[in-house]
Amino acid sequence: MAEIYATVSGKGGVGKSTFVAGVSKGLADLGKRVLAVDCDIGLRSLDLLFGCSDKVVFDWGDLICGRCEKDNVIIRGETDYIAAPRSYEDEYTPEAFGKVIKDLSAGYDYVFLDSPAGIGAGFRITLGCARKAVAVSTPDNICIRSCSRAREELEKAGIEDTRLVINMFDKKSVVRNRLLNVDDCIDGTGIQLLGIVPIDRTLAYASVTGVAPDEFAPSEQAFFRIAKRITGERVPLVFE
Repeated sequence: MAEIYATVSGKGGVGKSTFVAGVSKGLADLGKRVLAVDCDIGLRSLDLLFGCSDKVVFDWGDLICGRCEKDNVIIRGETDYIAAPRSYEDEYTPEAFGKVIKDLSAGYDYVFLDSPAGIGAGFRITLGCARKAVAVSTPDNICIRSCSRAREELEKAGIEDTRLVINMFDKKSVVRNRLLNVDDCIDGTGIQLLGIVPIDRTLAYASVTGVAPDEFAPSEQAFFRIAKRITGERVPLVFE
């Protein structure tokens, strides 16, 4: 049975989608079957990161509303992908979404749900079938506080197994007291650390080109290390 993760944040712009794309690639490189599901209704972005925008015809909303078969909605690749709907419909409930994703998750090792920012309707839909979560935050007070708020909502939904990924981490800025240190991020969110992704400008190019940074890029090494930790392998929490 697949492990289904909701990937959440409080505030937008912290790099949830790049995390999902990066860790999915890392798990695929470890031989795992991974399904990435964009849950950001109207503002999907994973198709750009996976370089498959031209292949998107149907989305999980079409499946809920009976407009396509399940084989039509999955875009196959190194990581399989399902797009988010372009607009909201009343049929999109946590229960309906959860039923669809549980059905589609058969045959996968991991499913990552890329939740929209915030704790609104899209966030609640994402929690329809997740049993674990990864909270992504940048190391600043605003994002850490909003991430803590997202954790509270996860706990209300019965999701206790949540791990923190600190994204866009810059050691020099921490030393200069411009960003929070690792302990501050953990204390501020109340979430156990899963890993740290250093700031890497090549990630910005991925959203334009659809081509992931090469395997030696700092972010890719961090995603691969996090992927190993997700599978239970003992690797360092932080980058050198």
